[in-house]
Amino acid sequence: MLKVGILGAGRIAGVHATAISSHPESQLVAVSDVFPENAEKLAMKFGAEARATEDIIADKGIDAVLIATSTDTHSDLIEAATAAGKAVLCEKPVDLSLERARACQASTFATGKPVMIGFNRRFDPNFSALKAGLNAGEIGKAELLSITSFDPAPPPIAYIKVSGGLFRDMMIHDFDMANFIMGDAPVSVTAAASSIVSSEIGAAGDVDTAVVTLTYADGRLAVIKNSRRAVYGYDQRVELLGSEGLLQAQNMLENTVVKSTTQGVTGAKPTYFFLERYMPAYAAEWSAFVTAVTGCAPVPVTLADGVAALVMAEAATRSAKTGNPVRLADV
Repeated sequence: MLKVGILGAGRIAGVHATAISSHPESQLVAVSDVFPENAEKLAMKFGAEARATEDIIADKGIDAVLIATSTDTHSDLIEAATAAGKAVLCEKPVDLSLERARACQASTFATGKPVMIGFNRRFDPNFSALKAGLNAGEIGKAELLSITSFDPAPPPIAYIKVSGGLFRDMMIHDFDMANFIMGDAPVSVTAAASSIVSSEIGAAGDVDTAVVTLTYADGRLAVIKNSRRAVYGYDQRVELLGSEGLLQAQNMLENTVVKSTTQGVTGAKPTYFFLERYMPAYAAEWSAFVTAVTGCAPVPVTLADGVAALVMAEAATRSAKTGNPVRLADV
């Protein structure tokens, strides 16, 4: 039985706590948070103990930690936990600073302990089926990838100010998805971005609407579209054109009822947000982590994958400011 501690007790920690407690080979034993009352509330719900972060990391009876704290603490906690002999599953991104993330990758590698980054969308049944279809040769060679990722509404401005920006906070999932589907990283990134959804977001120094083009060494292309506002719900679609066909992963809908009358044909909206859309993916992600740790297998989403996505986010940030393509080799 894998004994697990969660560092952080916010909304996403609750999602992970559910996955940990539901898995037959893992047990949530401890929770920490900068606000002790939050840790106590989450721990009580799942029959765990609220403890200080340093105590959880030092406890030799805890095998793994799940890091769901603020992004600026991720690298420090990854290093501390692996140095203490623990396996780690850390929410994205690795860090707000690419330099710090690279340093974390180097120091953590020396410990030999497994570190998995929480790009849960790889484990979505629809996206993983699309990837499997590509691998099976169902559409020939991939040529053009399109990823749509629209949130239903912007987050609070207080969050925007500490998020690291849309490319590091939101689109980083899509950078990883592109790497996952295409099988490698692009050679260059071209980004266009603006703040047209909220003037407050612009005033905070961030953008809320962006389009990024990824160019690969062999001529393949990928286009990623992000918006902080889609009034009809959480829009999450992937389309892959290949030399011999097309693969599409469509939105998950609130229900499958379609009404057809003389007035027209109507159906349900997409599910509202990530908690409704990706709960099966979070469960599958945790299961993959447990299998890797208990079976001594490589983790399926590595720290190197997290750094690779952060490199792309940095390139997109630079490109959006200059209007020019940015080569990943120059980042």
